[in-house]
Amino acid sequence: MDTSTRRALIIGGGIGGPVAAMFLRRAGIDAQIYEAQAAPDDRQGYFLNVASNGLRILHTLGLGAEMAAEGFPIPQMVMWNGAGKRLGEVRNGAAPGQGAASMVVKRGTLHRIVRAAAQREGVTISWSKTLVKIETRADQQVIAHFADGTTAQGDFLIGSDGLHSRVRQIIDSTASLPAYTGLISCGGYGHTTTLAPTPDTQHFIFGKRAFFGYFVKPNGEVYWFNNMAYPGTPRRSELEAISSAQWRQTLLALHQDDPPFINEIIRSSGDSIGAYPIYDIPSTRVWHSGPVVLLGDAIHAMSPSAGQGASLAMEDAMLLAACIRDLPVLAQAFAAYEQLRRTRVERVVQHARQYGNNKAASNPLSRWLRDLMLPLFLKQAIKPAEQEWLYGYTIDWDVPVARMNSTALVEPATSFG
Repeated sequence: MDTSTRRALIIGGGIGGPVAAMFLRRAGIDAQIYEAQAAPDDRQGYFLNVASNGLRILHTLGLGAEMAAEGFPIPQMVMWNGAGKRLGEVRNGAAPGQGAASMVVKRGTLHRIVRAAAQREGVTISWSKTLVKIETRADQQVIAHFADGTTAQGDFLIGSDGLHSRVRQIIDSTASLPAYTGLISCGGYGHTTTLAPTPDTQHFIFGKRAFFGYFVKPNGEVYWFNNMAYPGTPRRSELEAISSAQWRQTLLALHQDDPPFINEIIRSSGDSIGAYPIYDIPSTRVWHSGPVVLLGDAIHAMSPSAGQGASLAMEDAMLLAACIRDLPVLAQAFAAYEQLRRTRVERVVQHARQYGNNKAASNPLSRWLRDLMLPLFLKQAIKPAEQEWLYGYTIDWDVPVARMNSTALVEPATSFG
């Protein structure tokens, strides 16, 4: 198939959009990105986990060295209860010798890495482009209409526009709304002179009223977050209107009966504290319609508890580009993409929510049961077969999509049992 003149319109310039654009260009397809933000903001958000399966994709794009320079390998996670009892530990990423350990990196930094790489490969990114309408012509050309009155025309359109995707709403007006998990996440950057650095390890405390995670860099900087139950169905804008000082007082009260160093970290964080509600999308009925297809959070937003959001968006981007490269008709390419992805991503969303539910034990009996059962669960979770389905997933760009069920997608047959 001659793809040299085909053009993809990508809505959303976060992580999945630029990755999709780069793989499409490798397939000989022009790709242009349209982002609603007025300009890049590399300070937005806090930090995230790029799992081993996501790092493989960045290595395929030649971005492994940049990630190594900016991120921090975290191959181990240690769990504690609020009384300081060690509950167990679990591997974070591929088994030794099977790939790089997962890494923590600032969200804005990862955005900058993939955006700059896409631009180096000739991808155009247009800013202040808020999508309002998609028009499909009789010849199946697609036209994106933006709020500023401009339009863009292409052969197909990819919705990589996140949790509240406008593209998803357009192709399926009856799509289920993202589901609030009952938790919000607060986070920030602090500094400590009393805690030792925690090389290769992130620590998690199941506190009496909330969940806390942190790791300490060699220079004493602390990356931390808190998950807490929060009533109602809050929007991000609602939580962003609350000042850092207010969040600090709330968090200090929540953790007053937990190990004292938690409140030390919170106090040291100055005005850097922010918060957002945790929503997920357990299942999306429509992944594609005509020349329009979705990827990333637009179809499978998930709780950060699994540390897989960014990595799954990059998996989507790579596999979607491979399907479009190899299959002669868009409808066939999009159907193959959905068939190869749906079961995995829905399982990861469920996996993330189950982890998140363990954080919300608020009464003494629930905490006692959790602390009793969690060590047994962690012993089971550290078995290689229990983690390989998540971290061992591999896409080989050089393998044709027709062979991917048997050769390119490495996921044990027991993973869906």
